[in-house]
Amino acid sequence: MTQNVQGNFPEKKFRAGAVSATVWNNKGQRANGEESEYKTISIERSYTDKNGKWQSTNSFRIADLPRAQVVLQKAYEHVVLQEQDLFKGGAN
Repeated sequence: MTQNVQGNFPEKKFRAGAVSATVWNNKGQRANGEESEYKTISIERSYTDKNGKWQSTNSFRIADLPRAQVVLQKAYEHVVLQEQDLFKGGAN
């Protein structure tokens, strides 16, 4: 099992209108004490509240789903292609 430790940071953000997906680079520690790195993806929708202040949510309207699909696909492609480059000995 991996636990989160200090050092998590956003690596890349994909946006389509108000919907965005962020790829996070996480550092953790396994139960045996060995350090590990892994990626996660978060998704959110931005909106302005009744006072005109920007907010974000993880709830989506039906009309947001095509954009959510696009940004999630792009985030997934980013992670997969980056892993492929590592296996080939390429740079990030």
